[in-house]
Amino acid sequence: MEVKGIGRAARLGLSLAAFVAVPSAIAAESGSRAYQGSWLAQGSDCAEVYTSAGKGTSFKRPVDLFAPAFIVSGNRLRTPQASCRIKSIRPSGDRQLLSLDCANAVAGNEVRALMATLPDGSLKRYFNEQDTTGSSYQRCSR
Repeated sequence: MEVKGIGRAARLGLSLAAFVAVPSAIAAESGSRAYQGSWLAQGSDCAEVYTSAGKGTSFKRPVDLFAPAFIVSGNRLRTPQASCRIKSIRPSGDRQLLSLDCANAVAGNEVRALMATLPDGSLKRYFNEQDTTGSSYQRCSR
């Protein structure tokens, strides 16, 4: 293959990659609308974990690394220990499967989270597809 042909193939590959990446990013962001805000395990006190900071909510300092809490803002999900990019959200029965690209101080990896929003505005996070109980979370802020 000559140099021109390699250049065309590379541009085509990049164009296709951009075409595929943009819709998945848009789908992740639009699918994450139901999860926007700060969340904490039910029965816990939001004021002990979160503080309001100008534009939004953040974890109180010093951060309780073991707090069962997370914040979703746009296509980002943050826990006390990690920051994640929401790559995709897909239906999985009556739940949604979130594919996350997460990083903490030590490493980065792909994480899957199985969640469902409930009519009362709360949500449940499930350990896996066989988990019928789940862990309940209350919304602390939007």
